[in-house]
Amino acid sequence: MNALSVPRPIPAPDPIEPDRVWFRFMRLHQRMLGQMTARIRELGLSIPQFDLLSTLTEREGISQSELAERLYVTKGNVSGLVDRLVQAGLVERRAIVGDRRSYAMHLTPEGRRLAEAGMATQRDYVAQTLGKLPTEDLAELDRLVLAWRERARALDTDQG
Repeated sequence: MNALSVPRPIPAPDPIEPDRVWFRFMRLHQRMLGQMTARIRELGLSIPQFDLLSTLTEREGISQSELAERLYVTKGNVSGLVDRLVQAGLVERRAIVGDRRSYAMHLTPEGRRLAEAGMATQRDYVAQTLGKLPTEDLAELDRLVLAWRERARALDTDQG
């Protein structure tokens, strides 16, 4: 038997390290956020403005407090954001009957148009990226993300 015919052992794959997966995920998130931010800016919106407008397409007429909860930000952040969107003519505050301290948030026609344009941009981006994965891979990714989310949620209940 010569040296050329001796089978070489196949090296074992490196173990998958959660830290490495975490950093890859976070870098991917940063890249996608940067790419989406550029696309949304072409519409004249920031990501927080787009988030607020798109949230109102789902649930128009909610209060600023409800918006803050849905967007995972403080009431103060939403208040300033709403002020700027009202000034820009994209959102309007309407009085809530029986509640002199709260207002219902509504999209103006221009606010709705921009929200819908942003959502179309987002759908296009997702189709160009995630939508290119094979169906089986997408299903597996969805399963894994949901499992990871459940573990993260469990930490909230453990600490709260």
